[in-house]
Amino acid sequence: MSEQAPAHGGPDALGVPRHDFSTNANACGPCPQALAALRQADRRHYPDPAYTALSARLAGFHGVAVERIVIAASASEFIHRITAFAARRGLRRAVVPAHGYGDYARAALAWGLDGGGVPGAAPALHWACEPASPLGTEDVALAAWARSDGLDDGALRVLDCAYAPLRLDGLSTVLPEAAWQLWSPNKALGLTGVRAAYAIAPPAAVADGGVAALRALAPSWPLGADGVALLTAWAQADTQDWLLRSRATLRVWKAAQLRLCADLGWTVLPGSLANFFTARPPVRDLPALLRALRAQGIKLRDCASFGLAGHVRLGVLAPAAQRALAAAWRQCTA
Repeated sequence: MSEQAPAHGGPDALGVPRHDFSTNANACGPCPQALAALRQADRRHYPDPAYTALSARLAGFHGVAVERIVIAASASEFIHRITAFAARRGLRRAVVPAHGYGDYARAALAWGLDGGGVPGAAPALHWACEPASPLGTEDVALAAWARSDGLDDGALRVLDCAYAPLRLDGLSTVLPEAAWQLWSPNKALGLTGVRAAYAIAPPAAVADGGVAALRALAPSWPLGADGVALLTAWAQADTQDWLLRSRATLRVWKAAQLRLCADLGWTVLPGSLANFFTARPPVRDLPALLRALRAQGIKLRDCASFGLAGHVRLGVLAPAAQRALAAAWRQCTA
């Protein structure tokens, strides 16, 4: 039996959409500091296979010991790698968000973990994303994690921080100390074409050999020169200043986009804290409508693969793209 291809936003067989609402990338990007770093990257040589300087920079940026930094080729690569690590440690279940990134469950299936695990049962591999995709809301798992923070219950907890830098409510995500943190800043920098990520291990994982085991499971040179340049730029003060300003712009654009959805008669699911949200357009055949919009250069993310049939996720885009969406919607539904 053939496996169904995973659903993703972004470019497809038709190329790059002219107005792409289907990804959660920062629409203010690309970040000029990161772009300059990429242009200056030395592609003539291998990177340091231990990523010594990069790891030290990331550790200093987060204020943690350098031994806690684990470099990854991408968030998806690390999701599969830490799932393999969980399976090798003897965990047989994974607890994934009710609506979340499909690779959590795909990796569990690939490594023989039961993806139907429930939060109250341990030990298991537990996933959370803050803010959560596709809803952009606080992940309810974090409250339960906080109650068990610091306890050795045999569970392995991973917090996907892909959207933490794009939280628009002005508050920082509270990061549980006993969980792994997975960071993939390419979305925040508006450079999703560069695959690069890293994880911050909980302190206990250094002592019990977990960090060493995760590094041993990685291929040689998981990052090339572009990935090193991106993550190095990410930890710069001027990059973070740019990100702060971009969040202010995104808040204005998001308010306008929410008003647009209301004007179009779409039902917006409440509670989004991020630069994206989920809505239900008033149509019977959503896939057909999405194909019609795609033919006009507009792409939205069908949420059926998230378990929300009939809904779409919309990344926040600039006013010109919002006007294009309104015009294409009215033409397709006339």
